[in-house]
Amino acid sequence: MSFQRLVQAAVAALALALSAPSVAQQVLKVGSTPTGIPFTFLDTKTNSIQGIMVDLATEIGKDAGFTVQIEPMQFSALISSLTANKIDIIAAAMFATAARKEVIDFSEPVYTYGEGLVVPKADTKAYASQEDLKGTVVGAQVGTAFVDALKKTGLFSEVKVYDTIPDILRDVNAGRLKAGFADYPILAYNLQQGNFADVRLVDGYKPVTVGTVAIGVRKSDTELLAKINASLTKLKANGTIAKILDKWGQKAGAS
Repeated sequence: MSFQRLVQAAVAALALALSAPSVAQQVLKVGSTPTGIPFTFLDTKTNSIQGIMVDLATEIGKDAGFTVQIEPMQFSALISSLTANKIDIIAAAMFATAARKEVIDFSEPVYTYGEGLVVPKADTKAYASQEDLKGTVVGAQVGTAFVDALKKTGLFSEVKVYDTIPDILRDVNAGRLKAGFADYPILAYNLQQGNFADVRLVDGYKPVTVGTVAIGVRKSDTELLAKINASLTKLKANGTIAKILDKWGQKAGAS
């Protein structure tokens, strides 16, 4: 074959390669909860899961080169779904606790906060600590770090376990529950939206169980974890995470 024909063949091959459809991005399933507003929640207008952690997972995917597919599920099912390979990533209001770190791996910290306390609005007592509620029935969400922490105190006559935070708020709102403990930002956001008019978030209460929200992956996915951490570093530096938090009424570095 002549040199001219070789060049023509090379040009034709390059043109064919450029015109061919690009390889599809890897799609990773991301487990999120429908009741953890503003971190994750079901937007009834779009019938899709939205929130801080969804926005963050999406931005990480853009930076790291994968597409996210949000899979809604109850909070208590997140870790078992991850280890069973039903999902690839956990992006929810989940603390990176020591017990959970024995089962899965977590990214670098995203957000830090503690539990908030809610009581009926008619209850005007200034609760500063859990000791102020000694002997009463309190509530917390199943699967959260707060349940065991509350039970271990031995202070309460009962720690009722609820499926979701709105379930806790409904019982406090109706006067069926003396007090509820849950993620402070989620409680605050619900009440800021005008939901549960007869519930009060106790301003003077000092949280006991303070933790850091992070993104969860399987222990075998070390490469994915490295990509997520690299993207988090970049997104923190360029202000993307701060913008996401601000969009949902939270402040970067809050605790």
